[in-house]
Amino acid sequence: MDKTYKLIINGKQKKVKARAMDRLLDVLRENLKLTGTKEGCGEGECGACSIILNGEVVNSCLIVFGQLNDGDEITTIEGVGGKKKLHPLQEYFLECGGTQCGICTPGMIMAAYALLKKNPKPTHDEIRQAVAGNLCRCTGYTKIIEAIEKCAHKNSSPL
Repeated sequence: MDKTYKLIINGKQKKVKARAMDRLLDVLRENLKLTGTKEGCGEGECGACSIILNGEVVNSCLIVFGQLNDGDEITTIEGVGGKKKLHPLQEYFLECGGTQCGICTPGMIMAAYALLKKNPKPTHDEIRQAVAGNLCRCTGYTKIIEAIEKCAHKNSSPL
């Protein structure tokens, strides 16, 4: 059964139609061509598909389209920064070497972005807790956490 919702995606209202049982991850990638959100495990274990839904970080592979409601707000990695200028968080990920293979990067940035929106000056432990649901096989997390700390503490208003 198809569902149609008026959603706010990356700040813009869109009318989206998809099958009720389609994963939100697939609707974003296939229907809306927002391919920055990655599929890692497809089981909600790795965080590569993390997005922000109504202010909360969620694994889009675990949400089915039929669970949404009109007016829901979704932010994907495409809604962070822009085509011509990177968000400071993205710049620090590059500067600190927080990106390697890139599979986890969108999800890590989404988790960090959500944290910094709620808490612009998090502690080291708060940052570690915020990205705990995101797995990275390349960096050992040190460079990712360093990037988030730099963004939080070097910018008067990181977002």
